[in-house]
Amino acid sequence: MQENIRPIAPIGISGLEPQAPPTGMPIFELVIPTDLYVDPAYQRNISEKGSRQIRRIIEGFDWAKYKPPICAYAEHDGKTILKVLDGQHTAIAAASNPHVDKIPVMIVEADSTIAQAKAFIGQNIERLGVTTLQLHQAALAAADEDAQTLELVCTRAGVKVLKTTNAYTGNGTRQTIAIKQIEALINRRGPKLAREILEVLANAERGPLTAPQIKAIELLMTDAEFCERIAPEDLTEAIVDLLFTAEDEAKLFAATHKVPFWRALAVTWFRKCKKKRQMLKSVA
Repeated sequence: MQENIRPIAPIGISGLEPQAPPTGMPIFELVIPTDLYVDPAYQRNISEKGSRQIRRIIEGFDWAKYKPPICAYAEHDGKTILKVLDGQHTAIAAASNPHVDKIPVMIVEADSTIAQAKAFIGQNIERLGVTTLQLHQAALAAADEDAQTLELVCTRAGVKVLKTTNAYTGNGTRQTIAIKQIEALINRRGPKLAREILEVLANAERGPLTAPQIKAIELLMTDAEFCERIAPEDLTEAIVDLLFTAEDEAKLFAATHKVPFWRALAVTWFRKCKKKRQMLKSVA
């Protein structure tokens, strides 16, 4: 006996303001996969993990499991092309499979690179396979103000935001992938103080800058218990003096006192940091 099936039915939308689609309905076309293009302004390069995914798609290619790539028309070198906004792994797998000549793609309206980058973000914002770094690069391409502010804050602090997790050079000095932490820092403290906090770590010439380090410096430079007793340049000097032993001491402190690692790191740096002299008020 067939189990009960249910029809698609609308939900209640009380309190919502439904948006009328700002662009036209997508169309579907059959295309040769190798006629498609990828824009590096907002699309990631294929990683080793991505290559493994492509090989799995090739070996198990099945139209019943197929999800059409989402594309948009664009002008390039005087001709009209189709850019892949989402689904480049599927497109590459199809191009590599000798049993597949053409594939259906969904074509949406997104003429400019900015519009295409915004579409990419919309397609991938909730997907686990797309990293925060990739979404940040796409947001930059989409001229997103928050992404631009983050880049400006980091640039002025002498910190480079990397595009991928494996792009560190040398010992990672003045480099970071801690996008979420820096975003949160700017939202809480504003661009100016966020830059000053990042500068403390950057000027220590050690790296990479991690989320726990940023949270630790934020605490030391904003909490009245600490910030009134130390100067940023002295904090940088303490970080240099302790080098990597700070993390070992902080781990022990965190385990002993049952506090988060970032807070233990802050305490470790504070203990080492030279303290300001307290001005004595004269009593008349």
